[in-house]
Amino acid sequence: MTLANQLTLLRVALIPVLVLVFYLPYKWSYIASAVIFAAAAATDWLDGYLARKLNQSTAFGAFLDPVADKLMVATALVLLVGLHKSAWFTVAAAVIICREIAVSGLREWMAELGQRSSVAVSYVGKIKTTAQMAAIIVLLAFDVREFPIMETLGYLLLYVAAALTLWTMVMYLRAAWPVLMAENHKSS
Repeated sequence: MTLANQLTLLRVALIPVLVLVFYLPYKWSYIASAVIFAAAAATDWLDGYLARKLNQSTAFGAFLDPVADKLMVATALVLLVGLHKSAWFTVAAAVIICREIAVSGLREWMAELGQRSSVAVSYVGKIKTTAQMAAIIVLLAFDVREFPIMETLGYLLLYVAAALTLWTMVMYLRAAWPVLMAENHKSS
């Protein structure tokens, strides 16, 4: 197994650790949760870099990497929804999670049609991911009752990520639309 794939598996293994630490009854559990999530986010970048640099890209890694990312982000957002108990927060989190599922399904279907490259990750998608990761780290790191300014920053970053999430979903759907319509006409 390649080093890149091992890092991806580590990211998946960190999910129950994140949940456990998040619920520990200590003041430091928030910052420790943020550190765990930040380490997982760093492995996301590092595993891709190593796979390219060491020429160790694998089909398993191409499958597992986005799954690991989505599992970690969805878990963190669900934890934060329970903490924030706000409709505004929940809507933003739901938009992000639903889009991730929809775009993953779209990419899978397009891959079956041999058209995966038409819905490849865009530059705007990378900005969305950065805003999303930063929002989650900020919101995990600080007890919002003690640091309300950090809650504001976290919410702002989360709303930016949610807006970019919708934007990139529309971009991917528009790119896939001609292929989807052609496939629809074939099956009619």
